[in-house]
Amino acid sequence: MIWPFKTKPQPVEQKSGLAEPDSWLLEMFGSAPTQSGVPVGVETALRVPAVNSAIRVISEAVATLDVEIRRIGADGRETPDTTHPALSLLKHEANDFTPAPDFIRNLVIDALAYDPGGMAWVNRVNGRPIELIHYTRGSITVEYDQLTREPSYRLQGNLLAARDVLHLRSPFGRSPLSLAREAIGLAIVMERHAARLFGRGAKPSGALSFPKGMGEEAVKRMRAAWRSVHEGDDTGGRTAILYDGAEFQAFQLTSTDAQFLENRKFAIEEIARAFRVPPSMLFHLDRATWSNTEQMGREFLSYCLEPWLVALEGALRQALFTPEERPFWRVHFDRDDLTRADLTTRATAINSLIASRVLSPNEGRAWLDLEPYAGGEQFLNPNISEAPNGSE
Repeated sequence: MIWPFKTKPQPVEQKSGLAEPDSWLLEMFGSAPTQSGVPVGVETALRVPAVNSAIRVISEAVATLDVEIRRIGADGRETPDTTHPALSLLKHEANDFTPAPDFIRNLVIDALAYDPGGMAWVNRVNGRPIELIHYTRGSITVEYDQLTREPSYRLQGNLLAARDVLHLRSPFGRSPLSLAREAIGLAIVMERHAARLFGRGAKPSGALSFPKGMGEEAVKRMRAAWRSVHEGDDTGGRTAILYDGAEFQAFQLTSTDAQFLENRKFAIEEIARAFRVPPSMLFHLDRATWSNTEQMGREFLSYCLEPWLVALEGALRQALFTPEERPFWRVHFDRDDLTRADLTTRATAINSLIASRVLSPNEGRAWLDLEPYAGGEQFLNPNISEAPNGSE
């Protein structure tokens, strides 16, 4: 059945995207709103010492690790390979104007602070990488297929081959800084409150009460006289003189003001959680001891740094090696520098491993960056075995 009358369609109100912008649009302009009322962008968040310290401790820890390219044999054993051209890009210079440690550090910083992640272009000549270019943030854009999530990259509008883009992605497709925007906004609010409080001499405000019958002009003169004597720079400690029955009543600190320091410490812990960094590494040492600080250092390597290192190794392998090379080469960051103990502890551990024939003496010397010696490749217990003579 067809209805004989046609209803006039109601006009649909079209709202501009700028009237109620999405968070990603605000991020393009450097900030996004938070419940605390403070717009938080990357530049704003980096002014928070805890955020700055968390990003630096992760990115600089990765950049200081020794990197090598390992060749995978048919038996699965890996041996360092110094002949691959990509090794120089990762150990010495990424390009003519960027040292390799700076390149790796900046790539990790982008992944920690920006939702698209850290991206760089691999310049190849005859299929071999010759330089890594870390362009200005936003120069390389990425779009994903809605079904397969296959990425496509563009450099200032020009399509790039995915194999030529080094892309370090953050979990959930969002950076830790972006996901912790509310906690960072709260830290900014408390930091500003502290600056205003101590900028006024850290004194609680009070009220002047006057007896009834004082006119408006008398009240104004009293207020002006009080401010000229007791407000401003270099006014602390002056004696208050009240006349005409006036009284000064100081406001007491509330429970929230009394716990202000605890709230600021909790804000640091929240930021540490977001970046998965132990609070002691952000110099929050209230509950730090010699034993648990060492344990938190291990947890930093295992639960914070290790996932980023694995992701970075995978991204480098995907970008620097051809599909034919990937089964036989991989990039490896040496974690020993982060777990290296003092010399006495290391010597005791190496001696124990050599005595139990887990390591050869030359392997133990390699841990100390010492040259091997003749006969040191034998697995002998020096505590019960005699050293071989020259004829042997």
